[in-house]
Amino acid sequence: MKAVQVSRFGGPDVLALTELPDPEPGPGRIAINVTHAAVGLIDVYIRQGLFKDAEGVPQPPYVPGLEVAGTVRALGEGVTGFAVGEKVVALPGNASGGYASVYVSDEARVVSTERHDIDPALAAAVVPNAIMAHVALTRAIHLSAGESVLVHGALGAFAATFPGVARQLGASRVVGTVRAGRLAAAAATKLPYDAVVDSARLPDVLDGEKFDVVVDPVGGSVRTQSLDLLAPSGRLLLVGNAGGDWGAAGIDGNQIWLRNVTVAGFNAGAYLPAHPESIRPAAEVALKAVADGLVDTEVEILPLAEAATAHERLESHTANGRIVLTP
Repeated sequence: MKAVQVSRFGGPDVLALTELPDPEPGPGRIAINVTHAAVGLIDVYIRQGLFKDAEGVPQPPYVPGLEVAGTVRALGEGVTGFAVGEKVVALPGNASGGYASVYVSDEARVVSTERHDIDPALAAAVVPNAIMAHVALTRAIHLSAGESVLVHGALGAFAATFPGVARQLGASRVVGTVRAGRLAAAAATKLPYDAVVDSARLPDVLDGEKFDVVVDPVGGSVRTQSLDLLAPSGRLLLVGNAGGDWGAAGIDGNQIWLRNVTVAGFNAGAYLPAHPESIRPAAEVALKAVADGLVDTEVEILPLAEAATAHERLESHTANGRIVLTP
């Protein structure tokens, strides 16, 4: 099979197109003919070696990639409910294997898109993230109908799936924040935000508005400001660190106590393998949100051989929407 392999931790130049043996699915696993593989910041962080000492993180040489769309190639022993040729997406597992023409996944992390009219490039770009957003909103912070939601980094790959899923769950109002340079793109987005505001002007730009739930994939100063944006008994959901601030800045625990708020973290790579039963109900809502156009984000397609270019653009923050690779 064609695959992009990381030869060592380092810059984008460590990504190289190569030929590897076709993997075969073992018991309880599914082999997928990949049509599209999404490129994410987590791929960049792992390639850079930021998580090289964390348990379960792939070590070079490895094939990066977490989210793929394609068709079922072969079924491992004991797999039921899928057919060869069926259109599917696969959710993150061990943070490797996606940048290839064939991908093997545990059955529990494969979701059929056969009954939904979803473009496969869009499916790879948003369906896995929409499923994860549903799990985060329903299990980590328990969003209720009628509640308000604020999403930082509103146009980011993961963040962009939260407004549509929140609408499906009955959110009454959804507001996003972005850097000033992204305001023009935010004005043109089809994502179901009521408003998108400049994160550098927080909290004044919100005119005192508070939110039941704040979703933060950004980190840094945006994270520390978020306690002030929560309504009484509000919940702050931490889902990433796209801002790249790995310093010592944190959240004051006394303020969490005094304000009677909750701070919760959601790391899909750790949560989904431990709770595979959460995927199917989340998929039903996520697929409907995508099919209804509530997660309609911009997608750019590059050939597998240009994986390094995709990583460079993510690092330089010059990617618009999501980038997906096609073998």
